[in-house]
Amino acid sequence: MSRIATLIYGVLCYAIFLGVFVYAIGFVGGFMTPTSLDGAPTRPLIEALAIDLGLLAAFAIQHSGMARPAFKRWWTRIVPEPVERSTYVLASSLAMVALFVLWQPIGGVIWRTEGVVLSAVIAVYLFGWALLLYSTFLIDHFDLFGLRQVWHRLMGYQPVPPQFYTPTLYKLVRHPLYVGWLVIFWAAPTMTVAHFVFAVMTTAYILIAIQLEERDLVDVFGEQYLNYRRRTPMLVPRLGVRRNASTPSRVTRG
Repeated sequence: MSRIATLIYGVLCYAIFLGVFVYAIGFVGGFMTPTSLDGAPTRPLIEALAIDLGLLAAFAIQHSGMARPAFKRWWTRIVPEPVERSTYVLASSLAMVALFVLWQPIGGVIWRTEGVVLSAVIAVYLFGWALLLYSTFLIDHFDLFGLRQVWHRLMGYQPVPPQFYTPTLYKLVRHPLYVGWLVIFWAAPTMTVAHFVFAVMTTAYILIAIQLEERDLVDVFGEQYLNYRRRTPMLVPRLGVRRNASTPSRVTRG
């Protein structure tokens, strides 16, 4: 693949991701999108539940499986290394599109907010998206979504080894990006049964994904990451605990 083709491919994959990201805000929150987590059921309960769980399982397998070092070593024998990350982003985006299109509402309302509470929940929900996006820039947004790799290929730069550092939020918790996702999943103005299934299963996936990701980080950074893990909570900050400003951190991809 030529340098220009590599760049165009990376930019297109990123553009698709941006479209999926914007659509996901409406899909999960139930705002102005043709499909959403919530809605009136159109299939029998067991059938709808099987489809939804299958979609979530397919996304989890793709998203975590393609992020593992062993898979990357095999995959880059087929896909040029500069576009490996962009291809991962594209595959994740397509898995999300499948979820948007094929998701089956189940019906039943667990809670529904109104008035001031509704406004407050929507504000928390949008804060979750802002936290998620901000966290990606803390750990190098353009590397995370493949743009840095294709740009380096265009310019003829050599790949840079992963660096270990903890910007701002990473001094409070090890996974602020996942905190953003958890806020998004649970800050539901209307919590239907389908939304609840989605939130429970994605929360379980996050807890499993963290273990896989941290195992890889220990393999790469060794004692440096183990020390960081001992000092820093996983998802809930220890309020009032003073931290060393020089604590190292890392770029995460998963």
